[in-house]
Amino acid sequence: MRLATAFLILHAWSLSACCSDRQFLEADSPEAAVQNVSRQVDELLEKSWRDHEVQSAQPADDAEFLRRACLDITGRIPRVSVVREFLDRQHAGHRQRMIEQLLDSPGYVTSFADFWTSALIPETRTDPQLRLLQPGFEAWVREQFIRDVPYDRMVRELLTARIRSGESGPRPDEPAPDVFFRVKQFKPENIAAATSRVFLGVRLECAQCHNHPFDSWKQDQFWSFAAFFSGLSADENLMQVVDSGDRRRIRIPDSDRTIEAAFLTVEKPDWQTARTTRSVLADWITAPENPWFARMAVNRIWAHFFGRGFVEPVDDFMSSSTPDHPEVLDLLAREFVRHQYDMRFLIRVITATKAWQLSSRSHADHGPPHLFARMPVRGLSPMQVFNSLSVALGTFEPFTVPGQFIDQPAQAEFYELFRNESDGVQERRTTILQALSLMNGQLMSDGTSLESSRTLRAIVDYPLMSAEQKIETLYLATLSRYPTAAERTRMLKHLEVSGDEAKGLADILWVLLNTTEFAFNH
Repeated sequence: MRLATAFLILHAWSLSACCSDRQFLEADSPEAAVQNVSRQVDELLEKSWRDHEVQSAQPADDAEFLRRACLDITGRIPRVSVVREFLDRQHAGHRQRMIEQLLDSPGYVTSFADFWTSALIPETRTDPQLRLLQPGFEAWVREQFIRDVPYDRMVRELLTARIRSGESGPRPDEPAPDVFFRVKQFKPENIAAATSRVFLGVRLECAQCHNHPFDSWKQDQFWSFAAFFSGLSADENLMQVVDSGDRRRIRIPDSDRTIEAAFLTVEKPDWQTARTTRSVLADWITAPENPWFARMAVNRIWAHFFGRGFVEPVDDFMSSSTPDHPEVLDLLAREFVRHQYDMRFLIRVITATKAWQLSSRSHADHGPPHLFARMPVRGLSPMQVFNSLSVALGTFEPFTVPGQFIDQPAQAEFYELFRNESDGVQERRTTILQALSLMNGQLMSDGTSLESSRTLRAIVDYPLMSAEQKIETLYLATLSRYPTAAERTRMLKHLEVSGDEAKGLADILWVLLNTTEFAFNH
């Protein structure tokens, strides 16, 4: 039985550390700007470590760096050929070059389109009736990343999107930014709550019925913010939608009072122009001087790469709380604005920091997670698990059209099974059904059988590869690293004991795919 085999050949992680390479950069080059900001981030974090008397972890080795970079940027592990080239052909600046390759790949577009789709319209992940709206919206988000649209312009285009009427939902191949409003049922209060939370980190919804119990927000502030969307309304079936773009007053429910649209700051809207109320709001939200917009975006992206943000929960900038490392948050927000809300610049800075390139292995007290003195071990998202399995098994398609995710039963079923939306990445748990699916599910059974596994068949049938090289290739395909000497010896012994090299290799592949090392980002 494979389960019995697992206990015989399961192995421990063995990752050695090495320092990252940095190449000389011209002072005025874009690369120098990235290195300058990342250096400042590291200096601020290192000061915090000294103040808290903690020691940072060792730098991650190249294998750990590569796997982490691929998962964080493209949402999947690297292919064998990429791992071999990166580990075997080291040169000055090879880590920085790898980040650039990943940012230029289709995987970056698809992974971050999924990331922002989940953040902007989480309703489609939990409501089956709304799920058909997801592909059109994700197609629009992909379009933004393909065109490398700055974050502020993307948000402005979303908030001012044309609202279509008489349609139950967009076609899968049609970019549809107005899905953001549709999943909120075109209700001003729902849209206002989502807008303030997603783009500003302000949980204004707690002030909808009464003054906020734990923050300074008042009920009038909630409804004055909702008034920016007062021109939107729809019938019960969301088929007939009205968009009166010049309306800027709203009646507070269960009262006779109406209130005019107003920002969350003391600044007053300028109604002198003929712009719509949503345009006026979008200008204020995306303005460089907005106190929340850039900081919220930075916090969300930092949390993606570190498993937690400077503010937790990631979208809760309460006025009464202080972010962890406020100087780092403010620095990154300023530089994000200074570089025209360039998402790639922000990713380049974060991945160039020593903090992001620290090992997840712990040999000392590195302090609590919010110090970022060690990279936390993070659970993979359902899409990361599926895509990484597909890469390891040789079935990964590098680019899929919008809507294909829903149209593929196996992928949709897998996503449903591994959906742990309420769990943070550091707390994401594996259920019994998930563990059984990885051990005995159809995808795993097909992927580790000689009859249908592309990876296994390619390795078994390769005539010039020794048994040791075949084991090595399996490690590269699954764990993105070479096996240790002890692992080589153990796996070779298993092949001898099995008496059937092909069957023994299938066992090894199955075991590696079921290790904790494969199931987590570390």
